[in-house]
Amino acid sequence: LKDQFDNLDKHTQWGIDFLEKYAKFVKERIEIEQNYAKQLRNLVKKYCPKRSPKDEEPRFTSCIAFFNILNELNDYAGQREVVAEEMGHRVYGELMRYSHDLKTERKMHLQEGRKAQQYLDMCWKQMDNSKKKFERECREAEKAQQSYERLDNDTNATKADVEKAKQQLNLRTHMADENKNEYAAQLQNFNGEQHKHYYIVIPQIYKQLQEMDERRTIKLSECYKGFADSERKVIPIISKCLEGMILAAKSVDEHRDSQLVIDCFKSGFEPPGDFPFEDYSQNIYRTISDGTISTPKQEGMRIDTKTTVGKAKGKLWLFGKKPKPQSPPLTPTSLYTSSTPNGSQYPIFSIEPVHYCMSDIKTGKPRIPSFRSLKRGNFCLQGPALEDFSHLPPEQRRKKLQQRIDELNRELQKETDQKDALIKMKDVYEKNPQMGDPSSLQPKLTETMSNMDRLRMEIHKNEAWLSEVEGKVAARSDRRHSSDINHLVTQGRESPEGSYTDDANQEVRGPQQQHAHPNEFDDEFEDDDPLPAIGHCKAIYPFDGHNEGTLAMKEGEILYIIEEDKGDGWTRARRHNGEEGYVPTSYIDVTLEKNSKGA
Repeated sequence: LKDQFDNLDKHTQWGIDFLEKYAKFVKERIEIEQNYAKQLRNLVKKYCPKRSPKDEEPRFTSCIAFFNILNELNDYAGQREVVAEEMGHRVYGELMRYSHDLKTERKMHLQEGRKAQQYLDMCWKQMDNSKKKFERECREAEKAQQSYERLDNDTNATKADVEKAKQQLNLRTHMADENKNEYAAQLQNFNGEQHKHYYIVIPQIYKQLQEMDERRTIKLSECYKGFADSERKVIPIISKCLEGMILAAKSVDEHRDSQLVIDCFKSGFEPPGDFPFEDYSQNIYRTISDGTISTPKQEGMRIDTKTTVGKAKGKLWLFGKKPKPQSPPLTPTSLYTSSTPNGSQYPIFSIEPVHYCMSDIKTGKPRIPSFRSLKRGNFCLQGPALEDFSHLPPEQRRKKLQQRIDELNRELQKETDQKDALIKMKDVYEKNPQMGDPSSLQPKLTETMSNMDRLRMEIHKNEAWLSEVEGKVAARSDRRHSSDINHLVTQGRESPEGSYTDDANQEVRGPQQQHAHPNEFDDEFEDDDPLPAIGHCKAIYPFDGHNEGTLAMKEGEILYIIEEDKGDGWTRARRHNGEEGYVPTSYIDVTLEKNSKGA
């Protein structure tokens, strides 16, 4: 390779170009990783739910699993960014720095090689010049010798011409000898420099270029390994992300989702009962039995049978929208007396008022509160429609009230902790006045106590509403069986048109019971059974019961338990005289009885 300097120059340049080409490849791979991670994050951001109120948070296992998968995918995108960062720092950056150093080193070695070659060329030129000069002087000396021999042999030549030719010969011979010596010296010097060039200088330069190229190859090998290590380091974390996705997929529970749907849309209403038979032939039978024709006024009050049947069919549509009936109010003139063949008389409703009453009872809101609520004293606890959730179905109302009670209990616990902290700080200030003024904490302590009282009142009010709706649901469930036996249509359930009322005690009798005595309407509500007792308790401590909805008791008094403690510290009890209310669970000794529902 002593004469392959130009080829080595080209090879080292190719090596640097290849190094930069690989660096460009790594850079493009980094850009791909960065774009991939960015697109993944944008995808996750697009499908991740925005911050929503607590009530709108996803509860279905399939939704929660999907959001967990999105979180894992976001972590996966972060690992792709780690790969790009590691490649950029460990591979691409190192390659660019090494490429710059390699170019500098190569340039230096090539300059040394060119300088050595230029010095050798200069020595060769000096030797060649001395050689040419020596050759020229030798030819001149030969010409001078030939001229001297020609004059010396010429008899006509003078002695002066011969002497002059001889001197010229001696001069040329002397100059040839000097050029010969100079040529020999230059030749010896060139041979020495040439030997040094090819055996010392050039091999050393080539060795340096070889070492440089080998280091370049080693650096490429290290970058190849670093390129793979950057990917391999994140594989465990990526595997955890994928395992998290698999666990999220396994966490999907179709039965739980179905139960959530049931709990979410469960209204607590009973299915609508059977429609009573409306006998429109009574008037005909009465007319035949009376043997007379009704007065024109009564005939004008009759309604068309086809029209009535059409309206009845409209009522039977379960999800249809029905305009509110604009029937005239029921007046005493709508009653008339009919006599039987034996002479007895009884009051009878005409067709239009009966139809109006049935429509008003089925679709209208109750005009008075529930008699049961009035009897138990719960009507006074009802607040505005949006405050006590009375606009919701019973089951949803119970859930909302329970959630609000839990939130109020948490707030009360925070205020209690704050009060304890203020009391401790006040004690510290009283013992160490230099730390602070105890009186400065009194306004904050007073405010905290006021907040606690306010929260307790809110909790008690919501608990009263909760007990009311739970009592209604239980009573509605108990009446469902009796209504099937007595063929009664219970008011307060969902109507065929989807409306409902809060009165769970008004009932409409069938046509066969229309001739009952008017006082039986009041007896229907008076006979409504109270909630059954599920046990009894004995008062350990006396309780004043000043708050609304509570029940005062004396120490040692025996009460019936009609509702267990729901976890809020209150138990619903009843005295022997029927008075009901809530008492603190910690103040009583409770004994629950088996099979005591009908006790």
